[in-house]
Amino acid sequence: MDKKLRKAVIAGNWKMNKTPAETTALINEMKPLVKDADCDVVLCVPYVDIAAAVEAAKDSNIKIGAENVHFKASGAYTGEISAEMLVASGVEYVVVGHSERRQYFGETDQTVNLRTLAAVNAGLTAIVCVGETLEQRELGYTETLLKYQTKMALTNVTADQLKNIIVAYEPVWAIGTGVTATADQADEGNGFVRAAIAEVYGEDVANSVTVQYGGSMNAKNADELVAKVNVDGGLIGGASLKAEDFSIIVKAASK
Repeated sequence: MDKKLRKAVIAGNWKMNKTPAETTALINEMKPLVKDADCDVVLCVPYVDIAAAVEAAKDSNIKIGAENVHFKASGAYTGEISAEMLVASGVEYVVVGHSERRQYFGETDQTVNLRTLAAVNAGLTAIVCVGETLEQRELGYTETLLKYQTKMALTNVTADQLKNIIVAYEPVWAIGTGVTATADQADEGNGFVRAAIAEVYGEDVANSVTVQYGGSMNAKNADELVAKVNVDGGLIGGASLKAEDFSIIVKAASK
């Protein structure tokens, strides 16, 4: 991390876990553990947990996010939620283009871009996910793919709007598999993302963008990962469901 140039952000992605009551209990457990954080702390929760999360996080340094957003403001999109609905619910962040959305729900680079634009146009901070599969990595396409996905996701995003965008490098082969990229692999992948931003917006802008690592960062490897210059925090899955583990990661990013 280089906190002189950009913010460090630790964001939990709860996925399809926790009821509203469990949400309240977990956030109340987390609050005293992360209250002195020298990084931004975000929890992205399921839609049904948003109200409970916003209420539980009130008057704390924890910000609440959602896990997805639709690209239309309204319409016949059963089961979807608009950016305006999220804003009205007290949400400040939203995850866009997570690999599980791409894999299971048909997300494409084009829809990821549309969702990103919808989020930032509504005033949300978008956590935009990019990453390669194991096969793509083994074929040597990591740099090409990360740069392509990053540029596609940011199509028509202005340099000023980039202030409300975080990019999370999530190697698909390291999500929920127990396998974690080495610190050097994470730094390299994040570096490819930053280089793609620089190619479009210039180095000064690229150096201001927070780029997270999001592939099985946990309490044991967080220190090593966030010590890398291009790793500006993490998008945390399983470890964000355990208050103590999550707080250890936050402390690592606060150093």
